[in-house]
Amino acid sequence: MWSLLKWLVMRLAIVRWIFKVLGLVAFLPIAFLLKAIGIPLLIVLAVLALPVLFVLFLLGLPIFLVLLVGGLAMGALFAALSFGILALKVAIFVVLPMWLLWKLGSWMFRRRDGVTRRDAPAQDVPDGADAA
Repeated sequence: MWSLLKWLVMRLAIVRWIFKVLGLVAFLPIAFLLKAIGIPLLIVLAVLALPVLFVLFLLGLPIFLVLLVGGLAMGALFAALSFGILALKVAIFVVLPMWLLWKLGSWMFRRRDGVTRRDAPAQDVPDGADAA
């Protein structure tokens, strides 16, 4: 009986371990994506904020104020980058497909003889006839 219980517990432990490993494998692409976006974002923030910190040190401000103003500058830059990435996502996933559909629709429904409605000459209306 004990051997049967031990076998069952080990079997369940192996199944749980396999699910954990597969779960971690499922999150790897998300981790790589965050790493690919996050590290360049931190580099941009550092490149933009370090000169501000250097200038504040040169002006002779206390270190606490330098770090405070530098943190505010980095926060403002991060907010601007976040809003820019949000606008880029909207532009890529909403505006671009709509524009492509518009271009495809206008290409599909254009006239075959090469004359569009804008290019067609206006027809002369004879005197006394109603234009409508």
